[in-house]
Parts: sequence; C-alpha cells; structure tokens
Amino acid sequence: HVALALSNLDLREHLRLQSVRDPLTDLYNRRFMEEFFESELKRSRRGGYPVGLIMFDIDRFKEFNDTNGHTAADYLLKELGQYLRNSLRGEDVVCRYGGDEFIIILPGASLEDTLRRSEQIRREVYQLRMVQYGKEMPGVTISMGVACSPEHGSTRDEMMRSVDLALYQAKKNGRNCVAVAQSECWAMV
Repeated sequence: HVALALSNLDLREHLRLQSVRDPLTDLYNRRFMEEFFESELKRSRRGGYPVGLIMFDIDRFKEFNDTNGHTAADYLLKELGQYLRNSLRGEDVVCRYGGDEFIIILPGASLEDTLRRSEQIRREVYQLRMVQYGKEMPGVTISMGVACSPEHGSTRDEMMRSVDLALYQAKKNGRNCVAVAQSECWAMV
C-alpha cells in the first residue's frame, strides 16, 4: 500500500509539472505565467513594490527555422531556455509564452532595473554560441519590450498590452534592441 501511495504521489507531481511547464524548454508555460503574474501584481499593490515585465522574441525565427531546419530551431529554443533558467534571480519567473516568444517577470524590479536586466540578456543571447552535431549554429538576436507596474499598468491585461506594444516598437526600430513601454500604452484603445 505504501509503494502504491508513493507511486501515486510521484505521478501526481509529474502531471502537475506537465501542466505548468513547456516540454521543449522546461520553462514555465503561458498558463502558469498568467496565474502567477496576476497574483504577483496583487501582492505588489498590497506591498507597494514594483514588478518588472520583459517580453521578447527571437528575431527572424521563421527564417532561422526555414534555413536550419526544425531540429536546429528546437535546439535553439532548448538552449535559450537553459540560458534563461541559469541567468535569472531565484525570484524571477521566465515563461515560454508561445512559439519563440518569452516573458520574464521580475518581482520588486524597478523600471531602471528591468531595463538594465533586459539589455544584459539581449547582449548575452547575441553572444551565445551553440553547437549541434559538432557544428556551430548561427547566432541570433532578440527584440525586447519592457514595462513596469505601476507605471505602465496595474492589471495583467494593462501590463501585457504595454509590454506587447513595446516589443512591437523594438521590432519597428530595427530589431536587436530594447524598447520601453510608454506610460499611456495601457490606456490606449
């Protein structure tokens, strides 16, 4: 009976992890991000501290995929996930938002801290060297949008709109850069 109970606990934990983790990158998934971010914003309002938010994607990922193949694209996403897991603070949460889009939630980080951290990540991703099957893969760049609560919104929807518009601006500015949300982004229709 004890062995069966332990086996059930292991299975339950395995299923729980599958429900909140992206299987390719082992980062948290969008579902987890949405719930965590909502809770963190509520805590930050009660505690009076900021929450930084970074959204980024890989520049020209479709072209990378078409040129190098799906296996190389998956490898790139896995390596990027490993880099992110190893380079963030323990309290930061990184999620694969979908495809080649990622979200980083930085509890307690001011806009200045979030911007500084995003620039560091952007530079380090550009410098990543990945080798697959003994062959060095081409380097990639990322475009990043940055927002901070409460400056750019106080709800999840406001913050997501602000950071999404900032990411769009980074792409419009030529890619491989960081753009900061405008204070009025969340109020736009």
